[in-house]
Amino acid sequence: MRGGIIALLAGAALIVAGCAPESKGLATPPRAKPDEVKVSIVDRSIAGTKLSRARVSTKSGDILILEPDGSVSAVSLDSPAGRDAFEVTEEELAALEVNLGLDLSPADVANFDIVAPEKPRLPTAQEKALEAFAARTRPALPSFPKGFAADPQSFIASRVDVISGDKRGDLVEVTANLKPGVDADLAFAYATCALAGWADTRGKSFGRHIRTLQNKRDGRLVVGSVFTLSDTRPLGLRVMETKDTLRACKDRGIPAA
Repeated sequence: MRGGIIALLAGAALIVAGCAPESKGLATPPRAKPDEVKVSIVDRSIAGTKLSRARVSTKSGDILILEPDGSVSAVSLDSPAGRDAFEVTEEELAALEVNLGLDLSPADVANFDIVAPEKPRLPTAQEKALEAFAARTRPALPSFPKGFAADPQSFIASRVDVISGDKRGDLVEVTANLKPGVDADLAFAYATCALAGWADTRGKSFGRHIRTLQNKRDGRLVVGSVFTLSDTRPLGLRVMETKDTLRACKDRGIPAA
């Protein structure tokens, strides 16, 4: 049986009228319910869209389709295919009007269930918030001018200590010692590169920056940065991706160990 049909000429009014209970005391009794109602249907096939003849049985509730070979196919009105038979999209109506030269005025389609084109799904409030958050994120390593190369004498030593750890990840603190006069970005970059090298040896892919404190000790600049390490990308405005950070540290001449 051909798939997906649409009734174009409605006989619903006749069906309803014929199914009304017999009234008593009327001068003229209602007409008897017809056995069948003639309709036209749209046949969607590979060859294209065309009109075909069909009938609706008021007894069985079936759409009786006359096939090209003379046989009759039945589709129940109370089935998905039967319900779809009385739905038509605006695009299909327009195509029939153009391709078949039909004048589909409002009166012609008054008994149809016009199905509006499906509108694209709008993003939810949560999706919008996540998108806005992602737009604000940036790498943990500070951005330096193109061609920047750090002075190796700026870096003295670094150390990574685990504060706590569980299945979700490790909370660590990076202590970095630098010579006096180094600016805050380069000092934080040194701490981040040291963390990336340490995380890489332990198979940790991401680090989320928590806070950074600076102090001076014995003429040196001391930076203490706290990160959480994890195997999956965390939510955070400044996220360290271990592999990418190691490549950037090497390009800028900042030690990662």
